[in-house]
Amino acid sequence: MTVPEPRASAPESTAPVWSEEPTPVCPEDLSEGTWELLRAEAKRAMARAYVPYSNYPVGAAGLVDDGRIVGGCNIENASFGVTLCAECSLVSELFMTGGGRLVAFDCVDGEGKTLVPCGRCRQLLFEHGGNDLVINMPSGRAPMSVVLPEAFGPDHLAGTPSEHEAKH
Repeated sequence: MTVPEPRASAPESTAPVWSEEPTPVCPEDLSEGTWELLRAEAKRAMARAYVPYSNYPVGAAGLVDDGRIVGGCNIENASFGVTLCAECSLVSELFMTGGGRLVAFDCVDGEGKTLVPCGRCRQLLFEHGGNDLVINMPSGRAPMSVVLPEAFGPDHLAGTPSEHEAKH
């Protein structure tokens, strides 16, 4: 599969996407060029981090199964428990721009070095990418099935009515 050149998705967004029409992407399609685009988006997102307390900016980027690239940065709060990790911000952008499944993920610190997602964020990423989501780790790229083995996910709740279904 030939990967199309990225373009700006919409005037309000500077995140690159792959084509005018969604182009399905799977882990086997990931080239070094794709990882370079993800790294560039993660660095761009990191530059927008709000970190007045820790001074530790983090940026994240994910490739969506329709070819979009979404990003996020950490956003601190004086009430530290309310602080958002870059991965949370990324998932918000994922849904604000149409949803989908994450295929590849990269995360950087203020120096542009690869970061490991914390356990909470691994769980969040698993929810939106599953076992096949490829994570760029300091030790190399690995599928989520290795990064978060035996993860708890939506399948564990199969047969459990959602809150909406229970009310209706």
